[in-house]
Amino acid sequence: MLAKITVADYMTKHLVTLTKETNIFDAIKKLLAHRITSAPVLDNHGQLIGMFSENDVMRVVAENVYDQGMGGKVGEYMTKNVIRVESDSFIVDVAEKFQQSKDRSFPVFEDTDLVGIVSRTDVLRALASLES
Repeated sequence: MLAKITVADYMTKHLVTLTKETNIFDAIKKLLAHRITSAPVLDNHGQLIGMFSENDVMRVVAENVYDQGMGGKVGEYMTKNVIRVESDSFIVDVAEKFQQSKDRSFPVFEDTDLVGIVSRTDVLRALASLES
């Protein structure tokens, strides 16, 4: 049952993406407008170079509290070491990754192609789907 559910069954396929040149305030507005906790950061070739999350926004606030200059670009604050998962991974395996990480979502790949995002909420939805 739960052990047979894959990431592809519950991941978000419509990606909201950013670039490293995206202004911090524009990135924050995009996260809020789409009600998401993080977004993939892509280079000019559409390749993943990082993730920008609520946690990165907290770092922006903490580092800029004294100079009141809350500016900057996503590339300055994004997380570069990203945990990736494959679309055919089992949701149980992803739950274990979430348990070991502070991240709230992971980019999902099919080979080298970014195909979605899986979040902690997606794992909850998979679990809830088992109730009959």
